Amino acid sequence: MYKEAKLTVVGAGPGDVELITLKAVKALKRSQVVLYDALVDPQLLDYAPDAVHIFVGKRKGCYAYQQTQINELIVVMARKHGHVVRLKGGDPFVFGRGAEEMAYAAQHGLSVAMVPGISSCLSVPAAQDIPVTKRGATESFWVITGTTKEHRLSADVALAAKSNATIVILMGMGKLAEIVSLFKKEGKSETPVGIIQNGTLANEKIGVGTIDTIEKVVAQKELSNPAIIIIGEVVRHRNAMRRMSLEHATV
Repeated sequence: MYKEAKLTVVGAGPGDVELITLKAVKALKRSQVVLYDALVDPQLLDYAPDAVHIFVGKRKGCYAYQQTQINELIVVMARKHGHVVRLKGGDPFVFGRGAEEMAYAAQHGLSVAMVPGISSCLSVPAAQDIPVTKRGATESFWVITGTTKEHRLSADVALAAKSNATIVILMGMGKLAEIVSLFKKEGKSETPVGIIQNGTLANEKIGVGTIDTIEKVVAQKELSNPAIIIIGEVVRHRNAMRRMSLEHATV
């Protein structure tokens, strides 16, 4: 039977296996090949028990495959087996290179589709009672990559530091000292900061402080990648919620 050479780029969500969408599960069940990333829980592969599973994850300084190799592998596997699901953490269109992979596949004659995922930039703070917007506290939010393809801190962080928006920085732990310095220059030493490592997972860790104290908090709690940095008044909501919970518990 003819199998259509197809790529579906699928968002797996922020980490918790229950935060994958029904549409994503259906795509996995229809797949012949699954190429999955380092931030994807292998339990999700149980939805595709008969498919070929290939780990193509990237970590800092450790690459199972280079991006060009992943692009080529998608095409080769689709032509050989049919439906390839490219399973990526969070949402593939939020710093996930999903658009690049779809474009490459389409240029090589594959049909392409995309299943959005729950992005970590929204869901990880939310799971810790940190809203990215809150009436009276912020009117907007920025989502910024901490490290560009040139391995430098994004220039947008300096622009964001001048605003009153909530700032969510992904892949920024290696640039934390630079980020702190930019916010201090804008007179924001007392601005609240939350850093969440392994968000939504059982081994999740969080540190909360201010621009002035967050580096000490990171050292004390031994926080590292993968982590999300949230900067803004909305971080105070978490402590307020916990304080109210304690007050009700003692009544």
